[in-house]
Amino acid sequence: MSIKYVASSTLPTSWGVFDMHGFEDTETGKEHVALTFGVLDAELPTLGRIHSECLTGDALFSLRCDCGFQLQTAMQNIAEAGQGFILYLRQEGRGIGLLNKIRAYELQDQGANTVEANEKLGFAADMRKYDMILPMMEKIGIKQVKLMTNNPRKVKAMQELGIQVVERIPLQVGKNRYNEAYLKTKSTELGHMMSEHYFVVDGES
Repeated sequence: MSIKYVASSTLPTSWGVFDMHGFEDTETGKEHVALTFGVLDAELPTLGRIHSECLTGDALFSLRCDCGFQLQTAMQNIAEAGQGFILYLRQEGRGIGLLNKIRAYELQDQGANTVEANEKLGFAADMRKYDMILPMMEKIGIKQVKLMTNNPRKVKAMQELGIQVVERIPLQVGKNRYNEAYLKTKSTELGHMMSEHYFVVDGES
């Protein structure tokens, strides 16, 4: 495995002080981060999230997606629980990279949905991989997870790596008029598990 642990430090945040653990993929040069909070016990299920980098949502507060909302909610939930983890993976734009993501946004501005835009650029709808999470999980000492996600691919990926997902916790936050079509596409075409009432407009039955 090409994932190498590099260093750890504290990370004060609005929700409390996390520990930040840096990892390097020596084959690709990509740098990934694990955030942990509290004292983790390998023998107990741990609340956590696998989060792929989204510069526009996480750092620039974009309303085109729900990524930033999910990250912040996950950090808040972990802090309130008193322990947990987030693996922050550097695979922007569902794996196509930042500039191609902007190209995909341009196509979406012209009427394509998020899946169609990726495909028009010659990519699969979701190019992400999750094999790097196993050595990261081993380093922070977690074997059982209560996973905050709507994405069944993440649950399957963890299970295939031998990590026990004891519970999937929905993370349905951040819907707005700019991203509702995007969220519906993730649900209908990418299989993300979102309840039907999530898309019901207030006042509708």
